[in-house]
Amino acid sequence: MMDLNVLKKTILYNNHIKLGAKMIPYSGFSMPLQYISSLIEHMAVRESAGIFDVSHMGKFILKGKDSHNFLQYLTINNLSNIKSGQAQYTCFVNSLGGIIDDLVIYKISEKKFLLIVNAINIDKNKKWINDHIKDKNLKFSDISQKYSFLSIQGPKSISYIQKLTNISLSKIPFYHFEIGKFSDIDKILISSTGYTGSKGVEIFIHNKYAEYIWNNILKIGAPSSKIMPCGIASRNSLRMEMGYRLYGQDISEEITPIEAGLCWITKFNKKFIAKDILQKQKTEGPYKKFFSFVIEEKGKIPRQGYLLKNKENSIIGKVTSGCFSPVLKKGIGLGFITEKKLDKKSVFISIREKKIPINIVKCPFIKI
Repeated sequence: MMDLNVLKKTILYNNHIKLGAKMIPYSGFSMPLQYISSLIEHMAVRESAGIFDVSHMGKFILKGKDSHNFLQYLTINNLSNIKSGQAQYTCFVNSLGGIIDDLVIYKISEKKFLLIVNAINIDKNKKWINDHIKDKNLKFSDISQKYSFLSIQGPKSISYIQKLTNISLSKIPFYHFEIGKFSDIDKILISSTGYTGSKGVEIFIHNKYAEYIWNNILKIGAPSSKIMPCGIASRNSLRMEMGYRLYGQDISEEITPIEAGLCWITKFNKKFIAKDILQKQKTEGPYKKFFSFVIEEKGKIPRQGYLLKNKENSIIGKVTSGCFSPVLKKGIGLGFITEKKLDKKSVFISIREKKIPINIVKCPFIKI
């Protein structure tokens, strides 16, 4: 059993407690699982607006004249495709092509980049970056414990948040960001990004402003209509409805971007670590293939680790993530199948020793 006393806390920990959040261990942090109900919080994001404290995420700064070239070699996406004021989803991979982490890179300027990485991989990412820095002109720093990260998501989120900033939020394209005034505080980074699929923004702020900004956001429209605080349970079901991968379940160092269905961010028109291995895998076909599915039978919910079988009852794969979709009102899942020739109409999931048919579909599961 994990010692709760050794868990890290975000700067907003006491705020979550005051709001009645149920706290659980998550990626080494004590994080809010839910405040009222994960279902209510999920639907608030789909229909109105919700706010998440995602300050547990790792935050790095890399700067120097060769920072672009360094990141270009260390990541699989093509950093040359974005300009200052844009962000990019990408991955670090090891020498065998396995995913060290998936991350978002924010291009502050030609010589300065902000990297948002998974909390569970902060130390691993730091070591990977430092092991490859050879240029003395590059300066790398971990600012994870100094800055907070808030995510406001939902169809009404922009209109709510607009009341607190001089930045025209509706004019920020997806995966772009601007730096301006927010809640009377200057030089706040606001990006059009998120992990829910719903429209929204994410705010990068120094810890000393986090509580002030959090409280100001929660006051908007209160008490009749307001932004709802949301926990990691709803964040998980929201990302699942979009088919977004979760590190440690859907992706890991034992899984390559090609196997994980991330070919779209794997750019072979540049040099990067394990390029030849991944290019060969793409040409010859991966050993295991990522897929997404729906269970039509009422009340059947897939969970991580559940086995997938063919009509002959042979094991052909397993579930990496699964949950109940509040929008579809059905069980949905992600996983891998190792069978080369697959009859999509003859795949079953084993739940309590019962074989239940599944429908293999394309992500996202829902349209926003």
